[in-house]
Amino acid sequence: MVEQRKKTRFWEIDTLRGIAIIMMVEYHIFFDLVFFSIYPFNLHVLPVKIFLYSIGTIFLLLVGISLTINRSKARFQMTRKEIHIKFILRGLKIFCLGLLITVATWLYIGEGYIIFGILHCIGLCIILSIPFLRYRLLPLAIGIIMIVVGIMFSMITIDVPWLLWIGLKPTQFYTLDYFPLLPWLGVVLIGVYFGNLLYPDGERRYHLPDLSSQYGIRFLGFLGRHSLIIYLVHQPIIVGILTLLMM
Repeated sequence: MVEQRKKTRFWEIDTLRGIAIIMMVEYHIFFDLVFFSIYPFNLHVLPVKIFLYSIGTIFLLLVGISLTINRSKARFQMTRKEIHIKFILRGLKIFCLGLLITVATWLYIGEGYIIFGILHCIGLCIILSIPFLRYRLLPLAIGIIMIVVGIMFSMITIDVPWLLWIGLKPTQFYTLDYFPLLPWLGVVLIGVYFGNLLYPDGERRYHLPDLSSQYGIRFLGFLGRHSLIIYLVHQPIIVGILTLLMM
């Protein structure tokens, strides 16, 4: 059963997700060093910003690609309604994990706690992407529009907090992790486009040498297959280690 499950995955997708996980852990190490006043790295310079947004872009593109692959494979065994329910439940699960992180950061750090971070975003994006999964060009067009609108929204502040989830931030808004639906749902939809383009019917359309047996690829693939667990536990581990080192 385990061997069969491995064969249904694409090693390049797990590898990319594994690379993004390593990038995320690296960034959070430097972030925590600054947050706990251990070392004054400048996290606001352009190269660091590009590095940070690259992480989110990889994750969310892969969300869209994976949705199309999962839909293509599930439609041979499930009805359309069952597939939609499966994705809705998956999205709600991830969104609820985001809410747990909201509560945990509110209790632990107070000011700057995570209100609408990447898990909140991924959870809702999974659900909101469902109507677009069977289309080819529509997700690309809508995705580009959402990214453009999201960039415009990032330059605007408003007086109320109720729209921060779509990208309209209130004045003096501060949080440690912020991934609003605009522009990031657009990134997911572009991932849907590439998923349908590169993996139609759940099969790889392009030629790629099989590197899945190489040690480095296997390691990255392992990280990619367990990315959600790693995301949930890596920060407490980093903080715990730094706390011990500061004692």
